[in-house]
Amino acid sequence: MAAADYTPDSLDRRIIAHLRTDGRASLSTLSDTLGVARGTVQKRLERLLETGTVMGFTVRVRQDYEHDTVQAVMMIEVTGKSTTQVIRKLKGLPEIYALHTTNGNWDLVANIRVASLPDFDRVLREVRMIDGVANSETSLLLSSV
Repeated sequence: MAAADYTPDSLDRRIIAHLRTDGRASLSTLSDTLGVARGTVQKRLERLLETGTVMGFTVRVRQDYEHDTVQAVMMIEVTGKSTTQVIRKLKGLPEIYALHTTNGNWDLVANIRVASLPDFDRVLREVRMIDGVANSETSLLLSSV
């Protein structure tokens, strides 16, 4: 079943919500928490993975764990109809760990994480050299509150 052919229902959304807070939750724990049979949770989770609704599991770390990294948010303006090509190039940069489309003055928002200011400078130059990038504005993230 393709992702376009499948729409998660309220149980699927509840499973996803619990996995967002505890991606390591066992099927039994999810079953008990949601009040449904373990087999139901297993089948639903398999379908969510199969359709690409759930693309994988990850680890969240404390903000201060990565205290030695430089993080920034870059707003990007794209010229004409080059958004798809610009997105493809940006997704190829490992320093960009999240990329979002948006409305308003900026077309894209990129979250950047690098080891040092020289690396940060290099990434800014690389992004600005991508054909179709008309303008950008970048803010360093100083702390999270």
